[in-house]
Formats: sequence, C-alpha cells, structure tokens
Amino acid sequence: MINIAEQMEKINRQLTAKGYKLTPQREITLKVLLENQKDHLSAEDVFMLVRTQFPNIGLATVYRTLELLAELHIVQKVNFGDGVARFDLRLEGHEHMHHHLVCNVCGALEEIEDDWLLEIEQKVAREYGFKVTDHRLDFMGNYQVCKNNSKACKKMSKAVS
Repeated sequence: MINIAEQMEKINRQLTAKGYKLTPQREITLKVLLENQKDHLSAEDVFMLVRTQFPNIGLATVYRTLELLAELHIVQKVNFGDGVARFDLRLEGHEHMHHHLVCNVCGALEEIEDDWLLEIEQKVAREYGFKVTDHRLDFMGNYQVCKNNSKACKKMSKAVS
C-alpha cells in the first residue's frame, strides 16, 4: 500500500524543482490518481472523482493538470486500444514505465512491475548508438478462463481491475 502523504510530498518536490506549485486543483487531482492508481482512470473519470471533493473545478483544469503531470513524467498517458486516453502513475524507484497485460475479451488490465527490457535496451545502445530513455510494453491477449467461459471472464475482469 502506498503512503499518499509521502507520494504527494515527493511529487510536490518534483513540481517545485520544475518551477510549478502544488495548487489545490493539482493536489486533489493527484490525490484521486494516487487513491485509484490501479484503475487506469481516463481524464473524465478523474474529473468526476475530483468534482466530488472540489465541486467548482472545471474539466479543462483537470485536463491541463493531467497534461502537465504527463509532461513532467509523473504520470504516463496510455491507450489500451479502446480509444480512451488513461493516466497511469509512474512507480517510484523505477526508471521506466511498468508493463501491462490487457485481455482482449474482458478488458482486464494487470500490471507487471518487473523491467524485462534492460538487456534489449543495452543491445539497442550497442548496435544503434541509441540511448533509450523510456519504454512501455503492453501484452495484448486473452486469459485462458476468458477464452473458455464468458461467465468466468467477467469474474476475472472484476478480480484483476
């Protein structure tokens, strides 16, 4: 379980180092992302959750905040093939973004926190003279339970998300 207060302080330091302030709007947006980090929220999802605690905030403010957080590499904007941009927090202590398993049947998302691509990055650097600064890998496929049984698939979707 993450400590939200510690994460907020770390992010505040990142913002300050880049010349930005942790405004109340940014703070509540970050809090929503931290509290729901396994849910891969869309901007609209974030907005609806933020509005429950900050009713006067506008959708444009939430969008601008999410875009700023993406620019600063605090969150990663991701798309899992459903046409919806989602926002995923970067894990503390990880140089690169984590990876995902995405089920084509039920839409379940599961995070893989191990970084399996270091060897490939080193090969790319050696053979192409290219320094990889980040990567993201999504495995698209089907859980065996989803392929064989649509009722079990719905259970898998709820268990993983």
